[in-house]
Amino acid sequence: MPAIEIPKEKWSGQVKEVTLGATAADGGTRVKTVTIGGETTLPFLHFEGQMPHRPVIAIEIMDRPPADWSPVLLEAWGDAVQNPADWAKAAEAAGAEIIVLHFSLGPDLSADYAQKIVRAVLAATGLPLIVFGPGQADLDNEILVPVAEAAKGENIALGVCEDKNYRTIVAGALAHGQLVVARTAMDVNLAKQLNILISDMGLPLERILMDPTTGALGYGMEYGYSVMERLRLAALQGDGMTQLPMIVTPGEEAWRTKEARAGEGIPAAWGDWVERGINWETLTAGTLVESGADVVVLRHPESVKRIDAMINALMNN
Repeated sequence: MPAIEIPKEKWSGQVKEVTLGATAADGGTRVKTVTIGGETTLPFLHFEGQMPHRPVIAIEIMDRPPADWSPVLLEAWGDAVQNPADWAKAAEAAGAEIIVLHFSLGPDLSADYAQKIVRAVLAATGLPLIVFGPGQADLDNEILVPVAEAAKGENIALGVCEDKNYRTIVAGALAHGQLVVARTAMDVNLAKQLNILISDMGLPLERILMDPTTGALGYGMEYGYSVMERLRLAALQGDGMTQLPMIVTPGEEAWRTKEARAGEGIPAAWGDWVERGINWETLTAGTLVESGADVVVLRHPESVKRIDAMINALMNN
């Protein structure tokens, strides 16, 4: 019986490589850097093209004990949530390749406070860092520019840039040599347009991560998947403004669904609360890795183990 030839697509484009973090040789203090992107094919089709860098796992930590996180998550991290530096160390021990420090709203949130927390986290871990503001445009602008200054030389990523506040954050990144995370609603054209606007300010595309946003399992993830897939197809077809690595936040999305949050008053068929929540996050993240995510931001340490095992298996050519 003759051998079956696997049909192969031929792509003209390539995803850009982006590096987070800076070691001492680069003027920073990180123990390691992380490079993502570089794909010349769809995810894990090793027979068709190159996937030089594995998707990486980031763990999200907060600047203060989170009031709105599931008790399942708080129990998993224990006392580490009381101090962001301790939490960063625990996240690194749990397998994080990148730390995502997410600031929350609080009466003491200020530029000085944000700089203090960022310096403490950088001192506690040698991993690359991504910093998210609280999600309000004015406050994001107020703290992210000082954060960029406090982390000068470390090649961190600032987020999130949206159409209403990207100018100030990008200006801070330009002034202090940082990267940005560009976030849009689930729409290919919106994602492309924001990338163009940021690039027009003079920030190289190699310093932009693209967050096309997504829903969690059961909450619109299918649409998010299709948008990410279309962005990756456009990149491989040669569209330069879509050739950016993608970052997604399945941890945040999954743990705010009722299936992951509800521990009482639900059908017995839903099963064990802890396992259900971890499964919700793992299945969401795993699907998004298959859709082209280069960075997945997770919350539960067990989900980190499972997704890491999945990525390792898929990268085993």
